Amino acid sequence: MYNKLIINIKPLGFVWETSDPFLFCVHHLDNFPAGNDQLGPAASLEGRPLGQDFTTNDGWRMYHGETVPGFPAHPHNNTPSKLVKTMIR
Repeated sequence: MYNKLIINIKPLGFVWETSDPFLFCVHHLDNFPAGNDQLGPAASLEGRPLGQDFTTNDGWRMYHGETVPGFPAHPHNNTPSKLVKTMIR
């Protein structure tokens, strides 16, 4: 079947291909455990490399979080607006 609107079809995995080599896109599927009063996991964080937890121990990751799973304080914090302000000074 020919369709001029669809350029290419590829299977999707963890990392998705982008048209820009400086961007990346990944698919996350996490089944987080029950939470606690601080919005973090009620499960133990013992043995996890907090701040860099990308291994699916027990089916979930903390990613860059140290209390709450996710990307609350991503290490790449040089946003374009911060870079421009730094360059102007």
